[in-house]
Parts: sequence; structure tokens; C-alpha cells
Amino acid sequence: MATVELNQKAPDFEAKNQQGEIVNLAQYKGKKLVLYFYPKDDTPGCTKEACNLRDNYTDLKKQGYEVLGVSPDNEAKHQKFIGKYDLPFDLLADPEHTVSEAYGVWVEKNMYGRTYMGIKRTTFIINEEGIVEEIIKKVKTDDHTKQILK
Repeated sequence: MATVELNQKAPDFEAKNQQGEIVNLAQYKGKKLVLYFYPKDDTPGCTKEACNLRDNYTDLKKQGYEVLGVSPDNEAKHQKFIGKYDLPFDLLADPEHTVSEAYGVWVEKNMYGRTYMGIKRTTFIINEEGIVEEIIKKVKTDDHTKQILK
């Protein structure tokens, strides 16, 4: 499995957003990017995280950040999630886990004694040159923006 380290070039990716448009890392060259991975649309923690980023989106933009969310959900689920919570940023569909695996966040998880594969909630801050500037592994879903802008 891939491991992404601080001060390394961020792995390139290509995935479809909620509109079915191809999005890749190269499109964000010259911009700071908040690339956040989350398990599933419209679940309590993921909704808190998305809404926290939405509520502070203006502050993130003022600081020069673009925001992209990534989960295994498909484009249609992303459209519903964005519509329901009025999210101002794109969500990438990663049903084959290629982006998640490239960033090392598709991992074995354990709940109630059952093991399964899923996304470890993680955020990568990528600078204008495409270098990983920060990795937030212990995401506070209801106060995530503060972790990013600290």
C-alpha cells in the first residue's frame, strides 16, 4: 500500500466529480488544496465534516484553499449529498478506491469484531507546487476547518 509522506510530491489522481467531469491534481497547480477523504456520504460524522468545511468555505477561500472531498460513493450519491447540504465544493467518486489507495487511506477497519476495508478519514494539505504540506490523521469532524487554518 502507498504511503504519503510530508514534503513529498502528492500522488497524482484522476476521478470524476459529482457532475461526471474528470478532475485531476494538475488542475490545482498554483493553488493550495485541501484533499479530504471520508467514508460515506450522508452519515453523521461525514455530514458534520462536510458542513464544517461548507460553513467556513469563505475563510478557506480567503486563505487561498480549494477543497475536494473523496469517498467511494458514486456521482449520483455525491449530487444528492451536495444538494441536501448545499456544499460549495466538488466531491470525487472513488468506487474503485484508486485515489484512496494512492494516498494510503484505503485500509482494513474493524467494527464490532468484523473486519472490512474502508477509508480512514484523513486530510492532505497540498501546496501550490503539489507538495504535501500537512497530513491531518485525527480529524475533528465538527471543527475541521480550525485544524486546517491553525
